[in-house]
Amino acid sequence: MELITGVERRRRWRAEDKLWVLAEAAQPGARTPEVARRHDISRGLLWYWRRQLRQGRLAVAPAPEPVSLPVQVSDPIHPGPVAPAVAVADPRIEIALPDGTLVRVGADVDAAALRRVLSVLRR
Repeated sequence: MELITGVERRRRWRAEDKLWVLAEAAQPGARTPEVARRHDISRGLLWYWRRQLRQGRLAVAPAPEPVSLPVQVSDPIHPGPVAPAVAVADPRIEIALPDGTLVRVGADVDAAALRRVLSVLRR
């Protein structure tokens, strides 16, 4: 049983979130009622989003052109410039975005996967 107190408001779904739910519903073996229940939406809304997608009314704005940002390399143990020949036991890439989001990945991360993650975070 669900008890609702106060005024219920409509949720605002971003186009990216709608597309994420639609992609989940399009997976082999996925069932529309289960996907709708998992995201707490009606099946009718899911079908409406599908129709919007087919009609080209539901799309994500193109990603902005990549920009170059200044990079600062530091060693937390020995502050100051890092010598290029320093061996690192646990090579990681750390990316701090202007909004405070911090992304840490291993040096072995696939470039395409990192690009996808960063494109989602920029939105």
